[in-house]
Amino acid sequence: MKYVLAFFVGAWVLVTSAQAAGYRVETVASGLEHPWSLAFLPGGRLLVTERPGRLRLIEPGPDGRPQLRPEPVAGVPAVLARGQAGLFDVVVDPAFVVNGRVLLSFAHGQTEANHLRVVRARFDGRQLLDVQPIFTSQPAKTETQHFGGRMAWLADGSLLLGMGDGNLDRTDAQRLHTHLGKLLRIQPDGSVPGDNPFLQRPNARPEIYSIGHRNPQGVVVADGVPYAHEHGARGGDELNRIEPGANYGWPLTTGGIDYTYARITPYRSLPGIQPALLEWTPSIAPAGLAWYDGPLFPAWRGSLFVAALKERSVRRIPLPGGVPGPQEILFQELGERIRDVRAGPDGAIYLLTDSVNGRVLRVVPTTP
Repeated sequence: MKYVLAFFVGAWVLVTSAQAAGYRVETVASGLEHPWSLAFLPGGRLLVTERPGRLRLIEPGPDGRPQLRPEPVAGVPAVLARGQAGLFDVVVDPAFVVNGRVLLSFAHGQTEANHLRVVRARFDGRQLLDVQPIFTSQPAKTETQHFGGRMAWLADGSLLLGMGDGNLDRTDAQRLHTHLGKLLRIQPDGSVPGDNPFLQRPNARPEIYSIGHRNPQGVVVADGVPYAHEHGARGGDELNRIEPGANYGWPLTTGGIDYTYARITPYRSLPGIQPALLEWTPSIAPAGLAWYDGPLFPAWRGSLFVAALKERSVRRIPLPGGVPGPQEILFQELGERIRDVRAGPDGAIYLLTDSVNGRVLRVVPTTP
């Protein structure tokens, strides 16, 4: 192991870099155009989104090995694919075995008037049927940046959805009349849970669950607790434990500065602002987020895994008692931008590489 010190949230933190790790990386599928998200289906099948607007199926072939079906899944709604806009997350309904439903998030509309949209649909193995929009962000925005788009199921069966600030008026993240810069909570049919924290606030969007987010790029539920991370600007990437009604500070507090090197705010903390669990400065550009508690890697159990685009790595963060431990930098030997990381039902770790010829990778132990 290689040990380095890194500066996080006002303190030096030990970070280890894996050198002779006991794992090997297998290619499950290749030839994917900027794959963005991965979901697991029964029978060893996988669904993968491609940012230009395609949903792809990987399934066991005649020899039992996974194969990428050459034709995309039919029935995907029209997607605005420009800049950072495109097809984002795919999640499987917890009752998929009964209802066959999946949910997709994507950029919707026109460049000059676009939204984050979530649809649910029934997947019959080859196409999406009964496609129904269940959420469309409001109001429309005019730039194709900072959509968020990650989704995760909460323990009560409701859906948590990240929405970026749009990179227009960043103070919208503090305003309740807009979905921009928020984490949102809806029911699987798009209705609003009766205990959402801003439901009774005048002129507030009822779906809002927490505020003060810049661009959430990972959402996961670990032992019933939701966590999310988000891109800062030049530094100030954050990992947060999400609490209903909490304010996570953007742009009132941040550890980053603007891309122009201008100061965004003089404050790193303020009363009433929820402090980050971790902050990465300089930025690692966090992307997907996973919780690992599987059997194949006992030493990794109870850890969050953070895909890092800029660092071309995955950060493993042990979380004993909900407190982040020393971070481990994994998979840098691949030399690729990692867009998503997932814990598979087989106990393996799955990665998506972000390129025009992206791959789905599977990480397994080197020894049985």
